[in-house]
Amino acid sequence: MSQLEERADPLAAQPPAVVEREVETVLPTRHGAFRMLGFRDVAGTEHVALVMGLTDPDPLAAPLVRVHSECLTGDAFGSWRCDCGEQLDAALAAVAAEGEGAVVYVRGHEGRGIGLLEKLRAYALQDLGADTVDANLALGHSADARSYDQSAAILLDLGVQQIRLLSSNPAKEEALTALGVDVVERVSLIVPAHPENEAYLATKRERMRHDRPRADDAWDALRRGAVPAVTPDDPAHELVERYGPLVALGSHAVVAQLGQSLDGFIASRTGDAEFVTGEEDREHLHRLRALVDAVVVGVGTVTADDCRLTVRAVPGHHPVRVVLDPRARTPLGSHVLTDGAAPTLWLVGPGAVVPADLPGHVHVVRLDDDGPAHPARVLELLRERGLGRLLVEGGGRVVSAFLDAGVLDRLFLTTAPVLIGDGVPGVRFTGSDLLADAVRTRTRRFHLGEDVCTELDLRALRSARAEPAP
Repeated sequence: MSQLEERADPLAAQPPAVVEREVETVLPTRHGAFRMLGFRDVAGTEHVALVMGLTDPDPLAAPLVRVHSECLTGDAFGSWRCDCGEQLDAALAAVAAEGEGAVVYVRGHEGRGIGLLEKLRAYALQDLGADTVDANLALGHSADARSYDQSAAILLDLGVQQIRLLSSNPAKEEALTALGVDVVERVSLIVPAHPENEAYLATKRERMRHDRPRADDAWDALRRGAVPAVTPDDPAHELVERYGPLVALGSHAVVAQLGQSLDGFIASRTGDAEFVTGEEDREHLHRLRALVDAVVVGVGTVTADDCRLTVRAVPGHHPVRVVLDPRARTPLGSHVLTDGAAPTLWLVGPGAVVPADLPGHVHVVRLDDDGPAHPARVLELLRERGLGRLLVEGGGRVVSAFLDAGVLDRLFLTTAPVLIGDGVPGVRFTGSDLLADAVRTRTRRFHLGEDVCTELDLRALRSARAEPAP
């Protein structure tokens, strides 16, 4: 135990400070446009609130609110000594996703209230081996010298009576509650660790009661495009190991997925495909959907399965649904054309006839001709619309066409322990005369219940083939 003791209760309740709203404007960000409100407290310190909605707050509602402490090094410079900048970005994204809420940005909280230069002195002590708590104490400060009276007053000004607090710090919830803010729920905000801040985060959890990562937190990070650092004994380790490499591909990636029998069929000869693989593979498919911007299928899959192509088995947002249908044969009563849960891009040929009164979520995109859609052109059309992460889901012909065109980065091929004997084939493409020329690349395998999923790294194969011969 440290011989230094904390000198004061850093989160002792104080009467709400008087704040005055001085200005309001609009701040466009990559997460959307926020109302930006400027406040000044009685000490002259300036604060801001970035707000979505809340123009006429429902007193019974509990919007998502982040009370974020100023951190120049993390927020402005992207420092990895802390997690502040990434938390701020994640908070703005979370409020934007809900469309209602606020991020209160509190000035004067630098270094947990000790000021910028003192924080740098604390950093220097940490360089010598002190943790973040003992460094503050050694400089004569409290471990946490922040107060939240101005935050309570700003929330009162916004007309918010109760909130869902976006924070991993239970002490922050306790302080706001003592100041009269009705915190009906605290939502953990955990961002990926880096080697540079692992010790810092561990200290916050061990000595300041901050939340520890959970599997759900890791999944949230993956959906935001970040790969969290986890240890082998972490409950989220398997999840991150499986989907982290996919997320690490970046904002432009094309993956495909098929489930088939051991003898290579995705459906029986009557077209029955319910279900070749098991429930665990269906969850895997929904995770892939949640990690991409759009999911691509052919008209044959829509006609045979009347698929919804939404995310239901795991937390996540629905991707844009893309139907390749040069002759506009998609049944007008199919889910993709009638269910407005997600936008649908209906890719049809220039001569195809489509109804004039399609639902608002359906957008017709004209292909160059009435023949089979070329994968490279499909990717071009989708990326023009900001859809860079794509899942090619079916059927076998569409997945095979994208594989044959050399545009896939990953192929997830799940095999079930069943023999069908005859039916609808899975992967079929222009092959090679010699086995030596067959597609061989780096692979990973994992079990999904009784099924086995093989992940083929096709981006690595393309890179290897592109390298000049020695």
